[in-house]
Amino acid sequence: MAKYRLLRERLVADGVVSERDLHLPEAVTLDELKLAHSASYVEAVVHGRLLPDEQRRIGFPWSEMMVERSRRSAGATLAAARAALSAAAAGPTGAARSIFAANLAGGTHHAFADRGEGYCVFNDVAIAARVLLRDGAIRRAVVVDCDVHQGNGTAAIFRNDPTVYTLSFHGEKNFPFKKETSDRDITFNDGAGDEEYLRALSIHVAEVLDQQQPDLVFYLAGADPYEGDRLGRLKMSIEGLRARDRFVLESCRSRNIPAAIAMSGGYAPDVDAIVTIHVNTIREAIAVSCTDLWRSASAS
Repeated sequence: MAKYRLLRERLVADGVVSERDLHLPEAVTLDELKLAHSASYVEAVVHGRLLPDEQRRIGFPWSEMMVERSRRSAGATLAAARAALSAAAAGPTGAARSIFAANLAGGTHHAFADRGEGYCVFNDVAIAARVLLRDGAIRRAVVVDCDVHQGNGTAAIFRNDPTVYTLSFHGEKNFPFKKETSDRDITFNDGAGDEEYLRALSIHVAEVLDQQQPDLVFYLAGADPYEGDRLGRLKMSIEGLRARDRFVLESCRSRNIPAAIAMSGGYAPDVDAIVTIHVNTIREAIAVSCTDLWRSASAS
């Protein structure tokens, strides 16, 4: 849990962002939660009626602060999505501007409609997508999930839903051991490294974005494919993960597709390494935007 505080502190201390770039999110409402989760599950979480085995499945005990944090984390992904969409709508196609925004937590993709698991209480991406679809802010979204664990909850929630396309890159033999079926699942054997991962990414991300032509991408930039992660089982380097981020974000930017970024998982014993990986994700989002600014200035 320390990574979230350390990530915020490092971003400011290193001058990657300023304090004015950081915003405290509003908590999602109960009605918004119920767009992605069953009413009975939402009520059980909010009012502390989760059974002991339901709490064990989630991975930590119920508390009022757990509920507040989970609602605000979902609110941060929703706010990031709205900010990215707003920036994309601010000028003509191709204008020099950032169309990325990030939740410095989030990516809780193991939460199903009727239950939580794997440290995930509410599914922030599913909630944000459903709110935006309800409000008419988007007609179609793509989830690019690069956490090392399959986004089983997200896949289940959007099963047979043509408005949200789920693309997951994950370890074949890793948790969850009973996989759901995403719209497209790309799996890796234990020990897969930068070359294999980035080659698959270059094929499938471009293909999906071109086929689906979404109004918004949700990008789960998990730090857990890292070679030093105790739960990851892959062998990606920190620079390989940075190249992953750069490729996904450049793929969105070149197509003028706004993206909401969530940090997702990271479980290395070296917390500083996790923070570095997440900081690099934000650095790449800024760098891709700044490259566009430079190109625009040169063209003028």
